Amino acid sequence: MPGTTAFPDEELIVEDIGGSGGGGPKPPPGGGDDGGDGDKRRRPEPGGRPSPNRYYTGITLGLVSILMFFMALASAFLVRRGTSGDWISIHLPRVLWFNTAAILLSSFTLERARRALARLDHFGFRNLWTMTTGLGVLFLIGQLGAWRQLVAQGVFMATNPASSFFYIFTAAHGAHLIGGVCALLYVLLRKFDEKGIGLPTAAEIASYYWHFMDGLWIFLLALLYLGK
Repeated sequence: MPGTTAFPDEELIVEDIGGSGGGGPKPPPGGGDDGGDGDKRRRPEPGGRPSPNRYYTGITLGLVSILMFFMALASAFLVRRGTSGDWISIHLPRVLWFNTAAILLSSFTLERARRALARLDHFGFRNLWTMTTGLGVLFLIGQLGAWRQLVAQGVFMATNPASSFFYIFTAAHGAHLIGGVCALLYVLLRKFDEKGIGLPTAAEIASYYWHFMDGLWIFLLALLYLGK
């Protein structure tokens, strides 16, 4: 009708155009407060306990490298024995059987210690773990006794290839077993807290290394008797 204004309709149209343009309210950008909180939740908290996967990866790589080293020694042993004309078998000391029994028993007490720890029996764990460590030291002392018996018989490292490999095998294994004894003492004497590796994880990783040294000695002993 003449004289009537259409201001309300025009105002609605203007508001619609303004809302669809760049001047209206914008949604919050991605990665705002919610995204920031999510990133914080995904990150480890400062001072928290690190993931145990790094320790399992480290012990796996260590055991593989040790295995490759001893496999190279075993290959050299078999080749030298098969092609050598100066190979003279040595009489292996009987104390080796005692040493073997000690290291086998140490694996048994080690597993008993881990079971005690799983039951939260810390007193039993410490006693069995200490016994395992003592058996490891006893094995090393027995290996030195085997060397002394061979020396008393006039058998030295340079006597012949068979004696050379005996000293090399036992010395290399003994050096790695000393590392195992140090690992057992570390688990036994360290005061564990929430910022580093936990006691169950440390005990498990040490047990992997110790059982590996146990099995490696059985393998080396079989090779030495094969050399006879």
